[in-house]
Amino acid sequence: MASVLNVKESKAPERTVVVAGLPVDLFSDQLLAVLVKSHFQDIKNEGGDVEDVIYPTRTKGVAYVIFKEKKVAENVIRQKKHWLARKTRHAELTVSHFGDKIFSSVNAILDLSVFGKEVTLETLVKDLKKKIPSLSFSPLKPSGRISVEGSFLAVKRLRESLLARACSLLEKDRNFTSEGRKWNRQNLQRNLQRSNNSLASVRTLVPETARSGEMLVLDTDVFLYLKHKCGSYESTLKKFHILSQEKVDGEITTICLKSIQVGSQPNNAKHVKELIEEWSHALYLKLRKETFILEGKENREKRMIKRACEQLSSRYLEVLINLYRTHIDIIGSSSDTYLFKKGVMKLIGQKVS
Repeated sequence: MASVLNVKESKAPERTVVVAGLPVDLFSDQLLAVLVKSHFQDIKNEGGDVEDVIYPTRTKGVAYVIFKEKKVAENVIRQKKHWLARKTRHAELTVSHFGDKIFSSVNAILDLSVFGKEVTLETLVKDLKKKIPSLSFSPLKPSGRISVEGSFLAVKRLRESLLARACSLLEKDRNFTSEGRKWNRQNLQRNLQRSNNSLASVRTLVPETARSGEMLVLDTDVFLYLKHKCGSYESTLKKFHILSQEKVDGEITTICLKSIQVGSQPNNAKHVKELIEEWSHALYLKLRKETFILEGKENREKRMIKRACEQLSSRYLEVLINLYRTHIDIIGSSSDTYLFKKGVMKLIGQKVS
């Protein structure tokens, strides 16, 4: 099986792209390699002369494509969407820049015991295998733990699926303890005022909202991009008279939706929830994140990185910049985040890999 070392030894990392999302369950490895080469040689896909296709690799569904020219690799990355072939119309590929720090394979240990009994867990694992065939699953242990291995993209899709399942279970749980607190407009207004600086805890709000409104769980990066870069989020809430109570908790954001206009359609909150889920799913597949570490750096270098990000923000309007005390997250499409990071590195005088 080929690996990242094959690319490094070829001395062509700058001419190499990483292709993930290959439909491993539809074609043989040999045919997939042929289809990939044909796709990236097509001018319609911003392609060009392909020197080599490394597939299969250590990671299911991931291939390395080495072009003869660096410019072609950059053009391919800028292309917003790649579909492998008409007969695999559901196989949307993810193309990213190759680097020394690339994750060729990701391992994760999951504790599925929170989802229920052993029979339910076996069904859950079966569904996940069918939904994400590029992942490798170990046997399910009696404790509910299971290990998975696959590409970074595949593991992200797994995480999204589990978040959606968790949200569904929370919505069905009508007996969750609410500590006797009632949901009313007065409490709602007070909590919204507090949320301007630090979002109010939804541990007691979520149960009541689940009964009278709708709730969903999103990846925090996706939610922040949706809220700050997609005008449809706020405009849709306003159009359907929906109040959104948001709780950001690390990598997960919980959103509670409730109609606030008397006489409004009872299904408005449900409709808005479906729209948000549709948008977030599309963004989940599209968005990539680059991170600049600030912790441990000199103050001068920190200021240079921040200034560089601010300088480039007007050029890359579709890139979201999240500043934290220890790091800066850059979120956007694969091509935008790559070019943004490349621009920052140039501005601060560091070598671009």
